[in-house]
Amino acid sequence: MDPELVIASSAADAGIGCWDMHSGAEHLRYRSCASPPHGLVCVGRCFLASSQLRPPSSSSSGSVLYWSWNKPQVEVKSFPAEPINPLASNSDGTYIVGGGASGDMYLWEVATGRLLKKWHAHYRAVTCLVFSDDQSLLISGAEDGSVRVWIFDDMRREQARHLYEYSFSEHTLRVTDIATGYGGCNAIIVSASEDRTCKVWSLSKGKLLRNIVFPSIIDAIALDPGEHVFYAGGRDGKIYIAALTAQGTSSNSYGMHIIGSLADHSKPVTCLAFDADGVLLVSGYEDGVVRVWDTKSHNIVRVFKHAKGPVNNILVARPPLCSNPRMLLNSQSSSIRRHGSSLPPPLEKYTNSTDEILEVKAYLSTEATSDTPLDASYISIQTMNNQIKELQQQGSSAAAGMEMDRLKLDYKKSLQMVQQWKKMYENLHEFCVNELLDGDQAGDCNGNST
Repeated sequence: MDPELVIASSAADAGIGCWDMHSGAEHLRYRSCASPPHGLVCVGRCFLASSQLRPPSSSSSGSVLYWSWNKPQVEVKSFPAEPINPLASNSDGTYIVGGGASGDMYLWEVATGRLLKKWHAHYRAVTCLVFSDDQSLLISGAEDGSVRVWIFDDMRREQARHLYEYSFSEHTLRVTDIATGYGGCNAIIVSASEDRTCKVWSLSKGKLLRNIVFPSIIDAIALDPGEHVFYAGGRDGKIYIAALTAQGTSSNSYGMHIIGSLADHSKPVTCLAFDADGVLLVSGYEDGVVRVWDTKSHNIVRVFKHAKGPVNNILVARPPLCSNPRMLLNSQSSSIRRHGSSLPPPLEKYTNSTDEILEVKAYLSTEATSDTPLDASYISIQTMNNQIKELQQQGSSAAAGMEMDRLKLDYKKSLQMVQQWKKMYENLHEFCVNELLDGDQAGDCNGNST
């Protein structure tokens, strides 16, 4: 099995550290990276991308950088319209979403670099972004304390309304981290804030399930894969263990729902991430140290040291699918040839108002399995469109059956709605009749008394 890599970045220009989780051997150190919290992502397991902190003296709008796995230097530089804080990428690596300092959010297509959409998501700067496990939802947090849930398919549509599915505003201060469970739209999410609380939300019900108050501000959270507990990294150097199940409600010295902690009297905890097996927990600290914990024994099993500055991003990833990159862009697009890299082109600053068809390549991952790495390949969007048209013209009995089932379901819902309206009408009619009868009886009584 391929080894797992621990990848760490810092707000200081200390590059990106990369180590083997189990052997401790250091891989390449990627240069020239000063990332904000939540600003480092692995895009489709093919390359690293990071937003960059803008120096106070700089007049630039900030940047987003790409690194190949096998080269230490930056390969692609992008310059969005404003400084980007958090970045997120879907599991296939086809899209990148960025959260801006203005509260705007940006959706880019990776293969072309096209800015597909920009919308105003929050009143203040976006601080964190995360996809649901099935990639159907995008969850964002902001400095204004709000947590918003977006349907990702809606975001990709040209004429989609920029309306969130849910907006949670119970936090009173900046949202510092968000973690999602399994189950797509039926999952839970946990949000952390500078108000010293972590809140557990239900995506199926759209409501708050649990509010947990901590002794310290929490900057990082990670859900146990079994979703029995979650780990919360505090500014007091402790990693608190909080219960998600109803059984873990007893109060102790830490407070309600907090059942324990991992502590080594270190500096503030800045980021957390689990390995693929959900046993090893990787924590980053303000003093530049990365520690690997065994969550069963609560012992530290490995320690890594970043070059300098506080660690503010931790990723745990398998070696890339295309570290030898076979993701060569054989595209005829001059924009891709011009930037001279095997990686996709830079991200565009503005949306393209024209609907011209670009002869570019799109990443496909339909044949990837956990055991067999996929040879990353690109085909033109025009070819994909032609294939889609052919499939649409051919028709399918299965598709027709699905459409019939959908129509039957819509018909059933319509009948239910008719029955509801009918019941409401009957209730209203009965109420009006009773009111009239009561009025007549009152009038008769008054007449008899006189």
